[in-house]
Amino acid sequence: MKNLKNEMTLTFKAISINESFARACIAAFCIQAEPSLEEITDIKTAISEAVTNCVVHAYPQKIGEVKIHVQLYDDSVVIWVSDSGIGIDNIEKAREPFYTTKPEQERSGMGFTVMESFMDYTDVIKNDDRGITVKLEKYFRTKKSCAVGGLNA
Repeated sequence: MKNLKNEMTLTFKAISINESFARACIAAFCIQAEPSLEEITDIKTAISEAVTNCVVHAYPQKIGEVKIHVQLYDDSVVIWVSDSGIGIDNIEKAREPFYTTKPEQERSGMGFTVMESFMDYTDVIKNDDRGITVKLEKYFRTKKSCAVGGLNA
């Protein structure tokens, strides 16, 4: 049984400026588990993709909310990125590399592929009511302190 070290929930508007905010918040929260710089970078990249998907695809007619819940363990982190937007009709198709529903916006269709390549586990879940939750998990293989902003965490 894993030992839950800490957890937090973050909710914000689904606007593009909040992608970098979410990335920084989640990275800062994970520092307490002493992941490597590479592991933090992987988490930040996956969070960027997950939040960007919410901003671009979940709310085409309005500005909705993105909710991120993080559970931090001694050796891993589990992150849920959720929206209550329009959802995804075909999750398996959406997970295929280069598949995009917005080619006119020059989207590459690599969001889920990027998340899967940087995290140890990725799942895409349709919410009961509406929207999508992306579950991301990263195992910390090294226990080195990471320098952030010139300060050792």
